[in-house]
Amino acid sequence: MSDERKQAKHKKSMAKQKENVDANIEAADIERGVCILLTGDGKGKSSSAFGMAMRSLGYGYKVGIVQFIKGVQLSGEEIFIRDKHPEVYFHQMATGFTWDTQDRSADTAAAEATWLHVEKLLQDESYHLVVLDELTYMLAYSYLDEERVLSAIRQRPYEQSVVITGRGGGKGIRELADTVSEINDQKHAFRAGVKARKGVDY
Repeated sequence: MSDERKQAKHKKSMAKQKENVDANIEAADIERGVCILLTGDGKGKSSSAFGMAMRSLGYGYKVGIVQFIKGVQLSGEEIFIRDKHPEVYFHQMATGFTWDTQDRSADTAAAEATWLHVEKLLQDESYHLVVLDELTYMLAYSYLDEERVLSAIRQRPYEQSVVITGRGGGKGIRELADTVSEINDQKHAFRAGVKARKGVDY
């Protein structure tokens, strides 16, 4: 095939693709906040959520972040948010991972206390984006009442978006979410004995 024919074929293909994209953009005419669930057993769920937080901050929007079951070790995102964006509402359950504490009663109490922070954010229309990092585990382990969680997310301000991360979480949260992205684990350096890397993994 000559270069001229390749160019013509490419141009026709791109024109068709543009037509489809433009039609989809035209059809999406609802203006409201969305609920996004980032799940699966692969790496990158929290990283993606924090990327959206940075995106919102870039536009000058108000952002709230609540982290469940994160370890007590500092993370780069926590340092960056607290040092560079003190205006962000940032709260951590800070009990460490559930497999470290091994104390169901204490973890349940900590989850319920942390959820009170979330409810305030979900009732405040000034927040453009609310990130609920690792929330799914609170549902999977029944540390939080599922209907209480789903109801609060459903009843949030119309323009507010929520990003939820973590594996599992049950059918209810999947059905509620407008967008569900599943990150699959194909390969992980940790299984080859490579330590978690500062600035990459935490």
